Amino acid sequence: MRELEVLQDAAVLIGDDRRVAAVGPYRDVREDAGDGVVVQEIEGVLFPGFVDAHTHGVFGAIRTADHERRARGETYQAIAAAGGGILSTVRDVRRRTAEELADLTRRRLRHLLALGSTTVEIKSGYGLSTSAELKQLQVIADLSTHSAEVPALVPTFLGAHEFPEDFRDRRDEFVRLVVEEMLPAVARQGVARFCDVFCEPGVYTPGQSRRVLEAGQRHGLRPKIHADELEGSGGAELAVDVGAVSADHLAAVSERGIAALARSETVAVLLPGTMLFLGKRQQAPARRLVDAGAAVGLATDFNPGSSPGMSLPFMATLGVSQLGLLPAEAIVAITVNGAAAVGLAADRGQIATGFRADLTLITAKDWRELPYWYGTNLVTQVWVNGLACHPGRGSLPYLV
Repeated sequence: MRELEVLQDAAVLIGDDRRVAAVGPYRDVREDAGDGVVVQEIEGVLFPGFVDAHTHGVFGAIRTADHERRARGETYQAIAAAGGGILSTVRDVRRRTAEELADLTRRRLRHLLALGSTTVEIKSGYGLSTSAELKQLQVIADLSTHSAEVPALVPTFLGAHEFPEDFRDRRDEFVRLVVEEMLPAVARQGVARFCDVFCEPGVYTPGQSRRVLEAGQRHGLRPKIHADELEGSGGAELAVDVGAVSADHLAAVSERGIAALARSETVAVLLPGTMLFLGKRQQAPARRLVDAGAAVGLATDFNPGSSPGMSLPFMATLGVSQLGLLPAEAIVAITVNGAAAVGLAADRGQIATGFRADLTLITAKDWRELPYWYGTNLVTQVWVNGLACHPGRGSLPYLV
């Protein structure tokens, strides 16, 4: 993760197929390209497009009341009892039309694009019923057709995000509903690529999580896991055991979990913005994971309750200042390893011949400035699938 190839006075040739046809010293690429090419001179540092491998971007209202209650010292349980928490977003999403959700999500995706993210994973999970989960996934599918306006989207089914209010005392029954009704319906819809579950004490047990993920695999959905976020439960070990493409959060991962991830293909996706926003002192042990040999990614966890931040460059800043990553490791975490965490390591996350031409340009002289400056957006232009986008700074994405 420390190995970055940095080229000076370089050029990238984008082919007719919107993939990288060549990359190297400007003079060499320009000569090989021949006549008839369109030359665009740029100034700054060109990165592979950033890959945000964990978001919950389809929602309606924001949860400023929850944020204020946490500042007053209220617990998660007290906030939920007062009508807040995940279930408040569930109630809101169930009430809204697909058109409303699509409009709000499109604005947020434009903001993510303006911050340099060219591929974004989006989970359902604010429906917790078959119809509402399908509605969220359909919104993601419909927005995927707006290729010139939004990042490339990777849909994930997260029906096992929480337990709805009418199943709080019938949890195994809801797991059965996810396995026997929701997953077949999601598979028939044909939108989701992954199946995720919130494996955490107080939410889904490792046994329940395994049932959901193995059922998802039977329906062709690769597993992802919310694992060991606030308390250890063996989520990382379960992720490796079921061959999950990623295990996410991991602030409370065990030493056994670290060792298991290091021996596996599962990417450890860390979400430092979540712990920062929640006021938690404990961050995921990024340095121990990297030193053990695990592949580490960074993502925003963009959601209305615990992480309303959208900036992957800021996650890279936190990766260096709070998690102990080197700048090169932080860059790899939001590009190469982010792509691996959504099953796209052979297609994006690098500026390399044959890769999709997803590119992010920042105003800087040194690549290390990306995780250095924070609180400002250095991104000046992005290319998604070879198409130049001019998102500007984006409008406020939270309007409801």
